[in-house]
Amino acid sequence: MAIPLLQPSEEFATSQSDRAYFAIRAMIVRAEMEPGSLISESDLMATLGLGRTPVREALRTLANEHLVEVYPRRGMFVAGIDTRDLAALNEIRCELEPFAARLAATRSTAEDRERTVVLLEEIDNLGHNPDPHALMDIDQRMHHHVYKCAHNAYLETALDRELTVRPNPGRTVLRRLNRFEYTNAVRDLLGVEVDADSILPIDEVKFGFDNISSSLSVTPLL
Repeated sequence: MAIPLLQPSEEFATSQSDRAYFAIRAMIVRAEMEPGSLISESDLMATLGLGRTPVREALRTLANEHLVEVYPRRGMFVAGIDTRDLAALNEIRCELEPFAARLAATRSTAEDRERTVVLLEEIDNLGHNPDPHALMDIDQRMHHHVYKCAHNAYLETALDRELTVRPNPGRTVLRRLNRFEYTNAVRDLLGVEVDADSILPIDEVKFGFDNISSSLSVTPLL
């Protein structure tokens, strides 16, 4: 089961069960609890300083979100990662995310653009060796911001719920854009058409995808 990454805001935590939910969810998303690993309620209780009831309620909620898998007489496990789910979701993302970006480019308000500048400044301030968790957080917030700038509630909900996934949520890597992404980014952000085929290397394909980080490596000089 693919793991959704978008992390709800902890400001909505109003009970110990909520606190447990947000904390455990963050641990799963950041791969501090590895996919497929056995979950120990007692270890979580000790780590979080919470009782059994809020931890158990949080795990039940996470099971409903498919982040935790429950097997009778075996226990609870962090949900594994199914490459078939990733392939299916990637097909949807290839259609919906560029569409959301096009809508955002034409519908974003002055307030939206101010928020965009703030997020870009945060990215600049990360430096050359950013903390993986900080990079993951800004990546999620930037994606969510683009969805909001599209001003289409149905599209925003669909992308937030189904499409914010990564094959390895605990490992953040830097890669360049592939040709398709580069062409769309320059067109949407600058209003300029470019011939990416003539200025970028060929997009190598791995595992059936042309946006795998190991295929789109960045020069060590950066």
